[in-house]
Amino acid sequence: MATKKLNPLKMRHERIRKKVAGTPERPRLAVHFSGKNIYAQVIDDEAGKTLASANTTEKDLRAKVPHANVETAVKIGKTVAERAKAKNVVKVVFDRGGFIYHGKVKALADAAREGGLEF
Repeated sequence: MATKKLNPLKMRHERIRKKVAGTPERPRLAVHFSGKNIYAQVIDDEAGKTLASANTTEKDLRAKVPHANVETAVKIGKTVAERAKAKNVVKVVFDRGGFIYHGKVKALADAAREGGLEF
């Protein structure tokens, strides 16, 4: 019987999620990058609720940002930080989603920090 190989990205994400969880006091800032889009969510894992989110598929961001690049990641990071602060969320834990902390991931994290989130 053949075993199924797991995607390395999925394996890294599962390993990270064993250690990182969002609480009501400190929710999880989860990021995901597809080929064309960038997604960021602030999640309370205990309640199973998304408190704030931002992504490039939204109508107001779609026209401004055509590609999933570093510039777009900065805009998404600032947007999700603004929306989280509007919900009185300041401290978060960062879940890089299995992606290497470099380039777009680092740009989004730095922009979220500049926007007022602490992690």
